[in-house]
Amino acid sequence: MTSRISHTSIDCRNAYQLSEWWKQVLDYVDVVGDPNEPGHDECMILARDGSHHILFIEVPEAKSVKNRIHFDLRSTDLTQQEEADRLRAIGATEVADRRGQYGPGTGWVTMADPEGNEFCVLSSDAEQAAEGR
Repeated sequence: MTSRISHTSIDCRNAYQLSEWWKQVLDYVDVVGDPNEPGHDECMILARDGSHHILFIEVPEAKSVKNRIHFDLRSTDLTQQEEADRLRAIGATEVADRRGQYGPGTGWVTMADPEGNEFCVLSSDAEQAAEGR
């Protein structure tokens, strides 16, 4: 017997605002028939193909330490730098630049969403292919 992951849950201060932000980042959508609205204390978004769901749940306490689990993002159509720039333009902040840490073309950029949840931006699919990875 095994289990499967139903969805990823993220504690936050404002479920609606954070779900809207991540919809822009990932090109996710609301659940059909259950749209997220301001004031909702739980907001679910999902991949357009239905393969992944993220549930944002409002909690009273603020984030206080580094995430123990996080998303690693790989752009499908922009370079790593272009994706980091796009995310910065919509409200992400850069936490650390770890590019080249293990040689040319390696590493990631650690960023944070508007509520401080860290995530990483990896090299893109095209950059990976160009380097034979």
